[in-house]
Amino acid sequence: MSVGLSEQMAAALRAAPGPRHELPASPATCFWGYFDQAQPPVLSIRSGDVVRVEAITHHAGDAPDLLMDDVVRAVWAGIPEADRGPGVHVMTGPIAVEGAEPGTTLLVRILEVTPRLPYGSNCAAHWGLLYDAFGKERITVYGLRGDGDEVVATPEFAYDFTTRARYDVPGVVTPPDAAARQPFSRPIELPVRPHLGVMGVAPPEPGRVNSVPPGPFGGNVDNWRLGPGAAMAYPVFTRGAGLYVGDPHLAQGDGELCGTAIEASLDVTLQVFVLDDLAVTAPVLATASHWFAHGFGDDLDEAMRMAAEQALWLLTARLGLSRDDAYSLASVAVDFGVTQVVDTKIGCHAAIPIAPFRLT
Repeated sequence: MSVGLSEQMAAALRAAPGPRHELPASPATCFWGYFDQAQPPVLSIRSGDVVRVEAITHHAGDAPDLLMDDVVRAVWAGIPEADRGPGVHVMTGPIAVEGAEPGTTLLVRILEVTPRLPYGSNCAAHWGLLYDAFGKERITVYGLRGDGDEVVATPEFAYDFTTRARYDVPGVVTPPDAAARQPFSRPIELPVRPHLGVMGVAPPEPGRVNSVPPGPFGGNVDNWRLGPGAAMAYPVFTRGAGLYVGDPHLAQGDGELCGTAIEASLDVTLQVFVLDDLAVTAPVLATASHWFAHGFGDDLDEAMRMAAEQALWLLTARLGLSRDDAYSLASVAVDFGVTQVVDTKIGCHAAIPIAPFRLT
């Protein structure tokens, strides 16, 4: 990836790894279910530094015999139930970045993603789009097979969730029950798309903010393209930015229709940069082939409109088109999609191809 939306972004996307840090997951380095600008940092780094972060899934209780090891169990046991919520996600961080000030942009480049354990869980939940048609919640556990670029996910078993009346509190643990675990309809293999469902910076408003809805600060954006080789730019609202990661996924489709992705703990290596020549107002994702603008709203129309306005801003302010020309290009070359429909705020994205701009 070599094309940036600013000179500093382009240089960052070409940069060699800087000094390296480790941020293991523990009750002292994780928080659960919220974002808060007052959350104290657990690590401080400089622009260009690399951090290996352990990200823990909040669905490890769906199959604790497969999805928990000693570290995951310690995080789950060490964060009191009273200190979880109002959302559901386990976050590692926050990380303070030297030089990150309100008005600057934090660029986070994903260098490497490694599954912690070879299993993940999908929950067809009461917040899924078609829950009214199914009338129940169901867990499907997937296993990983293969090595290197040949890794695939295969459904191992499924069961109807009956541990509670609803899957409605963070940290539900369902004891393993071999008799309840049912085989999948037929053998299949899925390509894995390891990525972070949640990554972002401290929100602009004070107090605890629910981790479920995404916002201009990032958070639960759930764009499956936020994996190895990609980079996300976030507006900074507080000194030090307050970077965190969570909600790790093995795979997800656009829409996240039934409620979740394949939720699984991941070890993620990041390189972090502070940019002062790119003033974004919402998360912007860069891949080798596209820039992705994001929109969020209470309904699809509102989310789509925000994504469209963000795309036009990128095409005009950063890529040099007039607004009239940008509007035309957005219709003939930009792909709009539904990122997710299950996170309280609907998410849409606009995929702007990089190739046309390599010629200028």
